[in-house]
Amino acid sequence: MLRKILIALAAVGLLDSLYLTWIKLAEDGVCNVSSGCEVVNTSVYASIAGIPIAMLGAGAYIAMLVVLLLEPRNDFFNFNGAMIVFGLSLIGVLYSAYLTYLELYVIRAICPFCVLSAVVLTLMLILSGLRLQRSFSQA
Repeated sequence: MLRKILIALAAVGLLDSLYLTWIKLAEDGVCNVSSGCEVVNTSVYASIAGIPIAMLGAGAYIAMLVVLLLEPRNDFFNFNGAMIVFGLSLIGVLYSAYLTYLELYVIRAICPFCVLSAVVLTLMLILSGLRLQRSFSQA
């Protein structure tokens, strides 16, 4: 059950990050939800070496989705999947905390889609931690 919830959360995170990537890359892409979204997404912190942060997030969500979907089909992912998803979500939460700090104290604007991604990653960390704990207790 936790795996299915994690798959759904990863899909939500992927759609969210793809939307933010599209806003960043499209010349007429404007976030109409709030002005904070546009301020954050056009800041110098929205890219690393020309690569949108949201695109990196999409890559992380894709990686977690692939691992979760391959778990029942592949012995390696069946054995290591819980640890891999936990590790990726932990890295995501830590980086998301840094980005949230930037939003609040440096950029001084809040992007609702960035907040959604932070919440999704936090939920994924909690649920993947529960899965990991269960896998260790069953071993």
